[in-house]
Amino acid sequence: MNSGRLKRLKAAGWKVGTTREFLGLQEQESALVEVKLSLIDALKKSRQKRRLSQVDLAQRMGSSQSRIAKIEAGDASVSLDLIVRALIAAGATQQDIRKAITSSVLLAA
Repeated sequence: MNSGRLKRLKAAGWKVGTTREFLGLQEQESALVEVKLSLIDALKKSRQKRRLSQVDLAQRMGSSQSRIAKIEAGDASVSLDLIVRALIAAGATQQDIRKAITSSVLLAA
């Protein structure tokens, strides 16, 4: 969040904190959430970069468009395995996946 918006929210009486604080997550739980969110973001970018629709990606995976939508929405039922499989099907490289994981680990620290 940019500093101007943060100042306006605080001035209006809002409390600003982290997701970890709000949900009362342990450090490891917070790190896992950050990894999943980062991988999901990488998936969306990879799919859009290659001009793939959710239907196209679903066909590549032998899945459904609604499942791809759940992955991209961060549905709790979606496993890390499925997210990584979708990334690979979307054409992401190992370097893309590594970069997403590394950036999320830095955010969680």
